[in-house]
Amino acid sequence: MSTTPLEVLPAPDFSRLGPLAQLLANVQVTEIMVMGSRDIYAEVGGKLILTPLSFASDEELMGVIRYIVESVGRRIDAANPICDARLADGSRVHVAIPPVAVDGPLVNIRRFVRGPLDMADLIRLGSCSESAFGFLKACVMARANIVVSGGTGSGKTTLLNVLSGYIPAEERVVTIEDAAELQLRQHHVARLEARPAGPDGKEITIRDLVISSLRMRPDRLVVGEVRGPEALDMLQAMNTGHDGSMTTLHANKPRDALSRIETLVMMAGYDLPLRAIRAQITSAINVVVHLERLRDGSRKVVQVSEVSGMEEEVITMQDVFRFIRTGVDGEGRVIGRFAPTGIRPRILERLEELGHQTPAEIEQLFPDFVHNVQ
Repeated sequence: MSTTPLEVLPAPDFSRLGPLAQLLANVQVTEIMVMGSRDIYAEVGGKLILTPLSFASDEELMGVIRYIVESVGRRIDAANPICDARLADGSRVHVAIPPVAVDGPLVNIRRFVRGPLDMADLIRLGSCSESAFGFLKACVMARANIVVSGGTGSGKTTLLNVLSGYIPAEERVVTIEDAAELQLRQHHVARLEARPAGPDGKEITIRDLVISSLRMRPDRLVVGEVRGPEALDMLQAMNTGHDGSMTTLHANKPRDALSRIETLVMMAGYDLPLRAIRAQITSAINVVVHLERLRDGSRKVVQVSEVSGMEEEVITMQDVFRFIRTGVDGEGRVIGRFAPTGIRPRILERLEELGHQTPAEIEQLFPDFVHNVQ
């Protein structure tokens, strides 16, 4: 299948964003937090700093907020004081205004990384090791269902973008997001975005989009974030022929991620026994990749775990890789190493079934398996 070359897009115009334009032009700024007209904070190198910039008044700030929100067909007012939107470059925007924001409008902008990162970029940044990424590459090739978990700002979406780069170009991918920010490189990608209720139409939820996507003949689903009853529909999709799907989830550790999925499934309104929910999770999810933002501001994959089955009513997991902290250097940076646990992951057996070669990055870790495949 032939494809047209990717167009080189011009730099976005931020001129109507007031003092935010200066920060958005700085590639070192990864996040911006506006505290009314008083203060503007920025994250640089994983650390928060108070900038000398500010808005002249709340009215000026509200003008910028309305411009951002209305540019993506959404609205914000006293009756709808919370809104998610995005900038022209894809950066994620969250806004809260009075009456919910007590001391004036609040704006949070999570920067869009211009140009998708790849495995080599994250290895260079110290986010993960080559062998751990090699295993994750194998998981995508083996059509494993993957959950990327972590706290706010830990790099979940960035990792999801990198993993999606290993999806074969000939497959049809449907992406589902609250605010579109995924950067899949494949040509055949159908992008869906949720919409809040407005005067011109009803609310379209993530759950609505997950259900709708199953009628679009996807080979894989990529859900930007699961945080509600759509978790049940996502599990059912993973269990009914949509292997190789991916999503992100807020959680403190891999096992907490599975517990949170249980809770979200219960929100769907069906009186399902807990054992049935756990059986669904066990058969649907193969791998949980957990990230953390460490105290030095760095973002790392700290644990890669495989869901191995159930023992009575408990989901069993086994770690495949862990980040082992060994100390802090003279500049306050966390140092450590990414270590395989020595357990041979079961998901690699699916590589053999699909006729794929084991990625070179993990050949030394599983030599017996590589021999069997070849």
